Amino acid sequence: MKKRSFSGIQPTGPLHIGNYLGAIRQWVSSQDEFTNLFCVADLHALTTPQDSATLRSKIREVAALLLAAGIDPARSTVFVQSHVPAHAELAWLLNCVIPMGWMQRMTQFKDRALTLKQGVSVGLFAYPALMAADILLYETDYVPVGEDQKQHLELTRDVAQRFNALYGDTFKLPQPLFPQVGARIMGLDTSTKKMSKSEAQPGHAIYLLDTPEDIHAKLMRATTDSLREIRFDQNRPGIYNLLVLYELFTGSERSEIEARFAGKGYADLKHELAEVIIETLQPLQMQYRQWAGEVTYLATLLTEGAARVRPLAEKTLAIAKDRMGLG
Repeated sequence: MKKRSFSGIQPTGPLHIGNYLGAIRQWVSSQDEFTNLFCVADLHALTTPQDSATLRSKIREVAALLLAAGIDPARSTVFVQSHVPAHAELAWLLNCVIPMGWMQRMTQFKDRALTLKQGVSVGLFAYPALMAADILLYETDYVPVGEDQKQHLELTRDVAQRFNALYGDTFKLPQPLFPQVGARIMGLDTSTKKMSKSEAQPGHAIYLLDTPEDIHAKLMRATTDSLREIRFDQNRPGIYNLLVLYELFTGSERSEIEARFAGKGYADLKHELAEVIIETLQPLQMQYRQWAGEVTYLATLLTEGAARVRPLAEKTLAIAKDRMGLG
């Protein structure tokens, strides 16, 4: 039998090319290798303030984009997190097992708390418990993660081991899957900071639904440096980030790319990069418009997805509750 892989993505902010290259494209390519579960993590979205109408719209948008990118509902399962109540219930059980000190070490909470200050929610603090529940409910073998989620997966493994030690063998320990290249795409405006959905600066990211004009304009304003040679050098983060994007979108070897742009300027690289990104995103955008127009069919697919995973989630939850003396 195929190993099971679980991935989640929040319906907050527009999805960008960093999400596509670092996660979604690899999810698509792994569909024949794994039994894939793709979760639109709307409960996680509630850890920061959300407008209810916007959140409902974003849930549909993210689901439609996953399908447009190539997630095949005949081979993979796409569902909405809140449609499976076991996620929230297991998260509470795990909250009662996780030591406070483990949560306090989570760097993402520390970073977000500095921004939100007194507005930070208990939910944001307990976010890793819900993420652990997401993964452990489905006897997950592998979790594709970027570097920023590595600590959360390590906590998930620690929580599973602690629960198993306290109550008996219950949860499978998941393994991380790291993309070899593209796990950390940087912002166009700040090439030392990861591209983020929550970043408000208009030139920070290229979004999957950007127009060709927007893509070209953003790249022409992208940060580079005062040097001239176009080559892969991590000590030059601006030009390095653009070259990595070119590498990932074209599939070319680094030596070929450097030879192609030998003697050329940064504007040449930006123009060509804009063209290959636009060419890649156009069919995705066309597919998205089709999916977005099929509102009833999309809702049915998500309902069927939740129905498909719910029995396994409820089985795992029932075992955990029994081991803890509940019911």
